[in-house]
Amino acid sequence: MTPPNDRSFLDTNILVYSFEAGGDARKRDTARHLVEQALRTGNAVIGFQVVQEFLNVALRRHGMSVADAQFYLRRVLLPLCEVLPSGTLYSEALSIADETGWAFYDSLIVGAALQAGCARVLTEDLQHGRVVRGAVIVNPFL
Repeated sequence: MTPPNDRSFLDTNILVYSFEAGGDARKRDTARHLVEQALRTGNAVIGFQVVQEFLNVALRRHGMSVADAQFYLRRVLLPLCEVLPSGTLYSEALSIADETGWAFYDSLIVGAALQAGCARVLTEDLQHGRVVRGAVIVNPFL
């Protein structure tokens, strides 16, 4: 685990909201700003799980074409992706799940954020304000 720096980790819901044309315009605009800023400044990252989850949602629920998915993968997802699967990451996620009572996949997101040295996990899925091993959970839509 790397000590937290000033970067954030973007959960899948941030990328999904940034892609949605309809729905909550405030969430979409906030999410788009976060993704654009991450690409421009490097102040936020994602991990392999976010790549997988986003592509699954985009292709299945939002009807994204394979060509568009390939483009988004190259232009957004891969440039932001810094955390790949490893035994250490899985072990950390299991430990976080045990410590917090959260589901394994939520704990894997937090473990990936810690592995990337992020100070914050931006998500609407976990407990806003909770600190886990030095990283604070932040709901950017509040």
